[in-house]
Amino acid sequence: MKDAKPEIVDLSESALLAEAQARASLTDFGGDDFRDGLRALLEMYDTTARLTPRGRKAARRRILEILTNRLFIQDTFKRHPEIKSRPIERPMYLTGLPRTGTSALFNLLAIDEASRPLLYWEGCYPYPAPGADPDGPDPRLLALRETLARMRERDPEFAKIHEVTADGPEECVQLLAHTLGGVQLGIEPLISPYREWFEKQDLRGPYAYYADLLRMLDWQRPGERWLLKSPAHLWALDVLVGLFPDACIIQTHRDPAQIIGSYCSMIAMLMRGREAVDPHELGPTVLEFLARSVERGMAARDKLGPARFIDIGYRQFVKDPMSAVERIYEAFQLELRPRTVDAMRRHMADNPQNKHGAHKYTLADYGLTAETVSTRLARYIERFDLQSAG
Repeated sequence: MKDAKPEIVDLSESALLAEAQARASLTDFGGDDFRDGLRALLEMYDTTARLTPRGRKAARRRILEILTNRLFIQDTFKRHPEIKSRPIERPMYLTGLPRTGTSALFNLLAIDEASRPLLYWEGCYPYPAPGADPDGPDPRLLALRETLARMRERDPEFAKIHEVTADGPEECVQLLAHTLGGVQLGIEPLISPYREWFEKQDLRGPYAYYADLLRMLDWQRPGERWLLKSPAHLWALDVLVGLFPDACIIQTHRDPAQIIGSYCSMIAMLMRGREAVDPHELGPTVLEFLARSVERGMAARDKLGPARFIDIGYRQFVKDPMSAVERIYEAFQLELRPRTVDAMRRHMADNPQNKHGAHKYTLADYGLTAETVSTRLARYIERFDLQSAG
């Protein structure tokens, strides 16, 4: 019996665009400025990423969904042009290197009923569901819950690093993915040629599209004050402030030697769709990407000035989370209601650190040492006094 021929997974731009248009029965993707990023992604997926057959299918399925979403997004903008003029006032942004407490702080701040966090399913599907019952549950949310439940059963280790729930607060990477110029899953900016393209792109166009997606969500389900988060925003702090001049920005910090091994472990899990990953090559690549991201962030902060920023150290946050919350509310002149404090304290009691188990890793697993990390990030560590701050 002859071996079956391997299935051909077509990652060509023309095939993906045509299939998305056929699926949506629409043709307008909302301009062509996303094409350069799409091409860089597809070239990377098709060549240097060395994806397994399963990995190629997953990459194709994901890009196809993004392109299909863009068609529905543009159709919504055409039918409701008023969306793009909707104001977004005083959004609160959390950023910082991965594994510095951004998620824990984000989830805590989201307890405030005045906060309007971006939810995971909204980042995946920012447009209204075509033909859905407006008074019923969104079918895409229900489907995503089932998908995530299956993923947790299949890979319980990932929850130790980053727990995701369909209707829980989540970072902005899902929205930015629709620009085809974001960090995507986190692995793409580590691999050529997307890596070089990502770092050189003009982020004003992608972030303008991202801002309009926020307006679309606000138009559907408004709130008092947007609460948003992503380490990727370090690349675009000046762009964010250009779009939202009254933005309030929180940056979390931790000794990089304490976080990079953990982040490498997370990225290695996300890279399981590749044929092979050398952890000793991954470590230095991750270190360089994170170093450049904080350098970009520091340069932006130097231009923007300190007034709109507050810095939160990881060790201090873990020791006394409510003190960090109080500092944030005081810095941005926000009301911290007693019932909000009570709700936040209940959340902390119900969600202790390492609730889903400890995540174990070492820098040595990824070809790094504490000295290597500290040397590359010396300027960042010194600026925020991180070896003593933890």
